[in-house]
Amino acid sequence: MKRILSLLLSVSLCLGLCMTAHAAGDPNIDTGGGGLGNGSAGNIWYGDSGVRVTIIEVESKRAVTTPVDYIKPPEYLLAWNKSNIAHFGKVSKVQYNAGAGLNPTVGSYSYVIPTQELPKIIATNSGTGSIAAIKSYFCDEQILRGICSDTGFNYDTLVSGEYKLIIEPLSAFLYNGTPYVMTATEAALYDQQVSGRLRSYMGSLTHKNLPLALFLETPDLGYPAWGGSRSTHASNSDIISSLGIGIVRFTEITEWEEPSEFDYEYRVDTDVITSVEVSGGQSDPDNPVSVEFIIQGTTYTVSNVYYPEGDSQLAWVKWHTPSEPCICTIRVNTRGGGWAQSTITANIVDLDGNDPPNPVADDRNDSFTASPVPVNSETTTASWGIWSPWWHENWVWVPVWEKCWHSSWVDTSYTDADGNTVSDGYWDDWYHWVDNGYWEDQGWWEFDYNGYSASLTADMKITPDDLSPSATAVSLKSGYGIQEEVTARVTTDQSSAVTAAQNAVTYFPEFGYKDYWRLLDCTVSGKRSAMTFKDNPYSTYNRPTHFTPIWYPDGSYTAYTWLLDCWTPAGMLSMNLTDSLTVSGNLWEEWHIAPNH
Repeated sequence: MKRILSLLLSVSLCLGLCMTAHAAGDPNIDTGGGGLGNGSAGNIWYGDSGVRVTIIEVESKRAVTTPVDYIKPPEYLLAWNKSNIAHFGKVSKVQYNAGAGLNPTVGSYSYVIPTQELPKIIATNSGTGSIAAIKSYFCDEQILRGICSDTGFNYDTLVSGEYKLIIEPLSAFLYNGTPYVMTATEAALYDQQVSGRLRSYMGSLTHKNLPLALFLETPDLGYPAWGGSRSTHASNSDIISSLGIGIVRFTEITEWEEPSEFDYEYRVDTDVITSVEVSGGQSDPDNPVSVEFIIQGTTYTVSNVYYPEGDSQLAWVKWHTPSEPCICTIRVNTRGGGWAQSTITANIVDLDGNDPPNPVADDRNDSFTASPVPVNSETTTASWGIWSPWWHENWVWVPVWEKCWHSSWVDTSYTDADGNTVSDGYWDDWYHWVDNGYWEDQGWWEFDYNGYSASLTADMKITPDDLSPSATAVSLKSGYGIQEEVTARVTTDQSSAVTAAQNAVTYFPEFGYKDYWRLLDCTVSGKRSAMTFKDNPYSTYNRPTHFTPIWYPDGSYTAYTWLLDCWTPAGMLSMNLTDSLTVSGNLWEEWHIAPNH
């Protein structure tokens, strides 16, 4: 309770920062960074740039506006020819994390210079930005109304509590002589594409001060609070998953939701992938790092986990969960110079057992009102990569100078006074220097980043049970059953690192899409999978069917399915699926009672 109260007090303090006469919103923002060092020819950052702002719907976690770039431009940005500026369009971090690709563009870059000048966002050698000033700026009602005007969004709708602002630090700089504008997330994604060269030239900006300009104080919208270093270079994966983001929300928090104590949630009897981020030093064939995962008494070893200095590499293992629910503690050991999270806690749950109750002919629900179809967390694409080291030869001559000695006889014979020849002489020793060196390869390890990805597509179809006497392809009478088929396909360029979509759960409108559900049965497995209802024990003919209630009103009947458990090294892929039939009449209309003659 003390912990919860202290958290509530900290949230109240954060809210208090915004309670001025013209302020709105609750900022979830913190900042870091540090000195930048010196640039080099063609690779220069001259100063602060700005932010990218996107309005996000809370329930779906999707962007509802096109992002807008607000720039506090130094003179050089104003002087650049806009037709020469390289950028990646207007894409938010949320969209990239949902699978949007990096789309480089040259020219047609647009930005807004706000009437009320932006506070300092990105740290420089002269200091970091003021987090109080940043929070105050983005809580100001006038600023928020300006954002709504620029994005074409209604202000009252924004502050209704159903939407949040995503704020991403944005920088303009020269890289290899070309002007670029990019967010921290774009910089990390681009660095992966160019095999770490952006980091090598511009790392103090793109991998330290830019991503550390904004990060979260508390978890929100699926992003964690940043607990790592606030003054050193961050890895691409940390930037993509956790950094370069601030969030402004518009409802007061009335209770604290404890963060999950589990790193993963898996389903029973399922193929899953568990991964860790390995970093520290440099791992190459001369100094390799390996990772051991100890799971349920079995040790899985991942050898030759390579990455360049200052970066990181995912290491993962594919394994099968137990058939019964449990909490599984996974121990992780690293060998070599790297380090990783040492303990992973997985909650393994069973989705089966919440089937709807037996429908009966006199069921009633006179107060029924339709509920909105839910939207679960959905990720349909994921990307990851593997660093591949290669030796960059650099042959250097290593001199070994040695004396080369020579001896020669110097004849000093002479004739004495008697006319006799007297033999005499000496050995004259002398030397010269000879280079007996050798060629030595004084090369080094270079790294190429090989990117991989996976995407999930699926289709859901509900149809009336074949035994419904008056049903058509698209309609049925209430009280009869429906059947369902879900087909899913996983596309990937690294099949060994991806599982099929293995589970699907269907919810129904008569229960408000909660309390009861059906776990589908997988009839075809593999990268292409098919799932249907299990046989219903309440069915007279033991059919794989779900009975609509006799009282369900005429109109649309929409079933909702969450397809899940397609695992990749970068996490789980899942999809929200729906399909509808039309209810017209009820099964009593099919019955006729008459005397038996």
